[in-house]
Order: sequence, then C-alpha cells, then structure tokens
Amino acid sequence: MAAGKLDRHSYRIVRLESWEAFLKLVTQPPYSHWAFRGERSERGPLFSSLSRYLRDFGIARDAWPLQEERILRIFKRKAHQFLPRPPDWEDDFQWLALMQHHGAPTRLIDFTWSPYVAAFFALERSLLDGVVWAINPARIDSSRAQRPVRVDPRVHEHFQRYFLKGRRRFIWMGEPHTMNRRLIAQSGTFAVPSVLDVPIENILSDTDQENILAKFVLAGPVRDVAMRELYRMNITFATLFPDMEGLARSMGYELEFHWGYNPRTMEKYRE
Repeated sequence: MAAGKLDRHSYRIVRLESWEAFLKLVTQPPYSHWAFRGERSERGPLFSSLSRYLRDFGIARDAWPLQEERILRIFKRKAHQFLPRPPDWEDDFQWLALMQHHGAPTRLIDFTWSPYVAAFFALERSLLDGVVWAINPARIDSSRAQRPVRVDPRVHEHFQRYFLKGRRRFIWMGEPHTMNRRLIAQSGTFAVPSVLDVPIENILSDTDQENILAKFVLAGPVRDVAMRELYRMNITFATLFPDMEGLARSMGYELEFHWGYNPRTMEKYRE
C-alpha cells in the first residue's frame, strides 16, 4: 500500500497494490462507516451522469435547470405505462431514483455502503487501474449545518427549491423512502449535489476534506485476486442487478472463471 497523500484539494489519495491492503483499509476506522463508489478510471472529476451529458453535448448553462425539469416532467408523464404503481407525482426524489435505476441521466450519484460492491464496479471491466471513492456521510450532513433549513430532497418542494433552482453549493446523501430491487441488492445510497457545474470534490473544497473524502486507486494487478474473491462472495452483475439484464451482463466474468482450471493458461488447479 502506498502512503496516503493529500492533493491540492486536500482529500486523501491512496494507491493500493493488493486486495488485502484494500480490505485492511476499508474495514477499519475511519472508513468502516463511510460510503463508497467504484469507477473504472481514476481520471476525471466526480460528476453526475446529468452533469456529464449537459457538458459533453454543449447545452447552454442557462438552460440546465429548464432541461432537467423538462426530462423529469416527460418521464413522469410517460413512465406510468410500464409501472404497476407509479410514485406520487410530487415525490421528485422518488422519480429521480426511478430514472437513475433505468439509465436516465440524473444528478444522483450512486454510492454504496459496501466497499466490496464498489470494488466490483471499479474492477469488473477495468483494463487499467480502478478507483474507489469514499465519502463520510456523517460529515456531509454536518458540513452545511449553518443552512437555514435541513435540506432533504424527499420533502415536498425541496428538490425544486434547493436543488433544481438552487445556487448554494452543498451535497445531500440518502435514499428514497421506497427502495427498488437494485438499490437494495447493491446496498445503495445517493449523493445529490445542489449544483451541476461543479464536481463533488470541488463542492467540498471549503471543508476538511481529509475527513470527508478519499480516493483509493486499485492498481491493475489487484483485479485478478479481487474479482475471484468477489465472485466467491456472490457479488456479480447477476446479484447486483437481479433481472435478465444483470444475468446477461454477468456472463462476461464467467468467460474468465472456471472452478477446474485457469482459462488464461489452461493450467489445472491442484486437487
């Protein structure tokens, strides 16, 4: 394990050379009660899928709140065709979680309470180094304690007032009152940034980042051992996405795995 360092934004970056080093780090304080997010590349800022879409396709900054409101409204109007019990029309956060679940660009950023699940998403299709972000929900909740109200997007009209039309920078973390199957299977939670043009690490730049945010870089050689151990723990696409799509996606790693021999070398395992 490489020594931890602080970058110019002061959050900790740790390069890990073994699966054992990662487990030792995330299962002990302070990180044992943090939330995690796995990404296949350590490059790039921590933006939501909505932020990336708006930026990548050149949508004018002044149009962002209007366009976000528009896709939320369109989804609400049309999704009832596929839902036996649609969420309450006014429950914007529940609708956003549903949109996220089905692949729409939203401002929600997926995290998980399980470092193992985060490691899976970081490594499953990674050819180079993967990265696991770690965030301290307790400090997220207290870092903006001076806000005039406790901002919770599950509260009626809060999303419209403090997120969609908001200007102050903060992050809220939590889950919708009703959780879908994927969110349950992944031990999922969400980080919800109040602004779309600033990545999470910059939103938190005015806080004590060493105790609120960290980035663990999993070196390429970590993958073989990690993926085998995660498979033995039954952490696969089939279990994290408990539907036909998840089952189909899980076939990728099945190409790499066999109980009797190493598919890369054809060497049989010793009995």
